[in-house]
Amino acid sequence: ILRSTYTIAVLHFAVLRYAVLSVSCSCCLLLAMLTSTEKHTSLLMLSLLPRVLSAVSSLLFITPSFFFFSPPQMIASDGIQESPPVTVNITVIDANDNTPTFPNVSYSVNVYTDMQPGETVLRLTAVDADEGPNGLISYSILAGAQGHFTINNLTGLITVVPGVNLTVGRSYALTVRAADSAPSSQRRSGLLLLAKMLDRESTDRYTLTITASDGKLDGTSTATVDILVTDVNDNDPVFDPLLPHNLTVQEEQANAFVGQVKATDPDLGVNGQVRYRLLTHADLFRISVDGNISTAVALDREQRGHYELVVEAWDGALDPRRTTLTLSINVLDVDDNSPVFSQPSYSVILPENSLAGVAILQLSASDADLNSNITYLIRTEEERELFALDLVTGELRVLYTLDFEKLTSEETTHTLVVEAVDSGGSMPPGLATVTITITDMNDFSPVFGQTVYRGMVAPNAVKGTIVTTVQAEDWDTPGTPASRVHYQVDLEQFFYSASIFDVDKDTGSILTRVNLNEEPNTKFNLAVIAYDSGEPVKFNKTLVEITVLQPSVIPVFTQEEYRFPAVSENAPVGTVVGVILAAAINQSIVYSIVEGNEGGEFTVNNLTGVISTARPLDYETNSSYVLRVEADSLRVFSSNQRAPSKSNTAKVYIEVQDENDHPPVFTKMFYLAGVAEDAKTFTSVLQVQALDKDTGNYSAMHYHLIIPPTADGKDSFVIEPYTGVIKTAIMYRNMRRSYFRFDVIATDNYGEGLSSSAQVVVSVVNQLDMQVVVSNVPPTVVEQNKEQLIGILERYVQDQIPGAKVVVESIGPRRYGDTYDQEDYTKSDLMVYAIDPMTNRALSRQELFKFLDGKLLDINKEFQPYLGRGGRILEIRTPDVVQNVKKAVQSVGYTEGALLALAIIIIICCIPAILIVIVTYRQRQAECAKTARIQMALPAGKPGGVATSNLYEELGDDRTVNQLKLKSHFCLHTEH
Repeated sequence: ILRSTYTIAVLHFAVLRYAVLSVSCSCCLLLAMLTSTEKHTSLLMLSLLPRVLSAVSSLLFITPSFFFFSPPQMIASDGIQESPPVTVNITVIDANDNTPTFPNVSYSVNVYTDMQPGETVLRLTAVDADEGPNGLISYSILAGAQGHFTINNLTGLITVVPGVNLTVGRSYALTVRAADSAPSSQRRSGLLLLAKMLDRESTDRYTLTITASDGKLDGTSTATVDILVTDVNDNDPVFDPLLPHNLTVQEEQANAFVGQVKATDPDLGVNGQVRYRLLTHADLFRISVDGNISTAVALDREQRGHYELVVEAWDGALDPRRTTLTLSINVLDVDDNSPVFSQPSYSVILPENSLAGVAILQLSASDADLNSNITYLIRTEEERELFALDLVTGELRVLYTLDFEKLTSEETTHTLVVEAVDSGGSMPPGLATVTITITDMNDFSPVFGQTVYRGMVAPNAVKGTIVTTVQAEDWDTPGTPASRVHYQVDLEQFFYSASIFDVDKDTGSILTRVNLNEEPNTKFNLAVIAYDSGEPVKFNKTLVEITVLQPSVIPVFTQEEYRFPAVSENAPVGTVVGVILAAAINQSIVYSIVEGNEGGEFTVNNLTGVISTARPLDYETNSSYVLRVEADSLRVFSSNQRAPSKSNTAKVYIEVQDENDHPPVFTKMFYLAGVAEDAKTFTSVLQVQALDKDTGNYSAMHYHLIIPPTADGKDSFVIEPYTGVIKTAIMYRNMRRSYFRFDVIATDNYGEGLSSSAQVVVSVVNQLDMQVVVSNVPPTVVEQNKEQLIGILERYVQDQIPGAKVVVESIGPRRYGDTYDQEDYTKSDLMVYAIDPMTNRALSRQELFKFLDGKLLDINKEFQPYLGRGGRILEIRTPDVVQNVKKAVQSVGYTEGALLALAIIIIICCIPAILIVIVTYRQRQAECAKTARIQMALPAGKPGGVATSNLYEELGDDRTVNQLKLKSHFCLHTEH
């Protein structure tokens, strides 16, 4: 044997007759294995040819380790002689013959939406019996993480990925792989993996045949795997494309069918159950569970004729999938609108002596309905004698020539009610008022204050230099066009002077038309005309003499314009603004401000030219100033003969810097208002206003309320933060005679600056507190003059209740008839109530009637200028609901008397009376039903005070109360 020692390594799963060692020897016929134990002999054997040491049996059960056979000897023999023993060292090494195994096939764990990135979800541990790299396990997520989870490849720790928001109800199915670290060629694998995504809706079951092979012909095995694909919510609902998407519905119909949508979802169970909702216009339309769409309220085509309705379909999963569909809905028209004039009222100025037949106004009305045909008519019959209205065009003409001097004061103003009628429609006509004022003509000419005006100018004066000023007055009525005086140069007289000088049309200032280049001591004469704007135009003329001065006496400014830094409006008096400077040869210079300092805010040092503040500045009054300063020689200044020129005048621009120095001030410190107990939520109650003398953002208001919450924690009112409109926030039913007191805060600079507060009291009322003022003019006239009319009524109420507030509830056409169900648009109903500031509650209806009806003659006199010629209050009455109840009770009283008489007749005439009683009984039942309906319609009792037993007690009619009790008792008795 060539070597004395052999060291070999054997895989621990070496199979039978696996070659372990090949031994070389010279001249030997036999190798023998000398072992000390049967165990070693049974494991190894020697073959003669070739001389190979082989494993007799498998070594799989041997624990991998380094060991020696004891005695570890091998000899070689040629049949005669033997070689010395040789030591064989054999190391059994590990093979990758075990697959990593998880203790459980599946794991279930709950996660929470507030889990932090890196927080542990689950720790997985797999076991591999191999040693070394063959038993070193690494982990990975094969599928299902959706980017939301990650696993540590060494520890098996599953955590949440940073930046992921987990959703309640969502589930995840993670497939985790455990693999050892052996070379890929030594890994054992039987893992069945997906080659691509599955779709249950296409194929919900698979049957696979799996074959395992060791590479030999007979070393194969097969198995059948049945795979059932479970459903996940992976399909969106799909709308039926065959159903129409362009729909129509008629206006003014609630609960009207519009159309239908239908969506399907191929997912199973709740994942495929489709539901619907509207994403747009959900307040106008509704959709049922089966996709039927209808109107929730009556639509108005005139407000909006087309809607884009977005319908959403979603399934019933915890994390639903959604699909939207847009429907186009056109609203069909019905005749539901009256014609409307372009203005509710018109004003026309008609000069006296206008020709008969001349057009004085073009009226125009429109009807929001389609295919309307509008005609025009003067409704006021007495006015048709003076004016005519074209039926088709709406052109208003005067029929006669009017003479202002022959008209009384009332006849100088005419108020016409005109109507526009849709000849093919069924709605009431549209109304408007036309106020025609006849005006006087021009009577006086302007008169100059002087016959001759004189002025001086520098020989090089620039264009626009003011030389002097002329002034004329007109004695026509102030404020009329005939009293407005304007000026112009007479171009025909003194033509050359008119080409050099001009006059300002409005101020009368004589100024240079061009840059002068004239000889000193030259004199110019200029004719100036003053004229008015009356009819016809009247005028007058004056003369202006202008002398050109010597240039040597005219100083020169260093700059034509001076611009100084802005001066704060809080700057103290005497603050220096800037310095101006002029120079002249051998002349002492005197500075003065000749223009732009009308308020005396600034002063200039006559000798130094320093301009400083002379009075406190106010940005809100004037934010900037443009001063014209003049430098004159002391000799010219002393002789009072200033001569502005290009060189000795300059402009000074001064900007005032605004400061937030004024807090907001409310127009009232106490606001008193009312709200009807049946008012809808977000109904406007009143508007508060705070004013700020500052400008810009410093005067931009932000309003908010400080209001105690109601018992259920809600605010009773809300306010629009930038308009100051206070609106209702709750329902006030059954809260009559109660009131709310709260504060409103105004903060300037959009809520960042100074603040002030005012108090608001809102009283809850209903029609039991109101009176109706009926007048003989259309509602449009009352609406136009509402503020003036309410002011007059409020003054008469305040004569009795100081500080009382009169509030308008409604303005509409006059209602008349037995049940007040008829309307007259030539007259109007003005419903009002009054609030007592001492009690913060509404005055009783009886008190309000007494205060107004007793002064009706005086009120009518004050109303007349606003209601127009012949306009007046016809009556003051109680509201419709109260009147209807009284009439119903009176009929009850008459019926009770008749029944009593019938009872006497029954005693005298038995049989005939029975027949009469039967007939009367049926009539009595009808009356009882009518009374019951009236009682059900009455307003509920008031909280916070002594509740009346019924409306009749509230009306204060004792006889009515007794009649109603008797009536109720009789109804009960007859029904039993």
